[in-house]
Amino acid sequence: MENLLGLLRLRVRRGINLAIRDTRSSDPYVVVTMAGQKLKTRVINDTCNPEWNDELTLSITDINVPINLAVYDRDTFTADDKMGEAEIDIRPYVECLRMGLENLPTGTVITRVQPSRTNCLSDESCCVWDNGRILQDMFLRLRNVECGEIAVQIEWINPPGCKGVF
Repeated sequence: MENLLGLLRLRVRRGINLAIRDTRSSDPYVVVTMAGQKLKTRVINDTCNPEWNDELTLSITDINVPINLAVYDRDTFTADDKMGEAEIDIRPYVECLRMGLENLPTGTVITRVQPSRTNCLSDESCCVWDNGRILQDMFLRLRNVECGEIAVQIEWINPPGCKGVF
């Protein structure tokens, strides 16, 4: 892929207080889409607070294209129920990468992204130096649903032969 800038590892960690879509609980999973790519976490049965800890990898060709997450409740005999959606803007994270930082102490906060009306953050999100790599942890408030958040983490991967973002 000649326009590939790099890969983005998306760790879908957990769901928090997700909506009930079955009798007393839900069987949630997350579908991640971006620029024609579609990835999915595994289903966690009978919980509104799932622990996925699934790692998904997206190919990035345009940093301006957002990552879309949709949470669903798996149903056996009917169509799966939507449990909300969120969006990740990777541009603040890419700005940290472009700083070209090296040899920082682990745990150094590079930048802080505040929740606003234009993003899905439910709390401040920090880009942090961690043993030679930059990570960003986020809590995303789900939209179009009565309740629920998703905890995720992103990390950039530069495979050989990619253009990169620098």
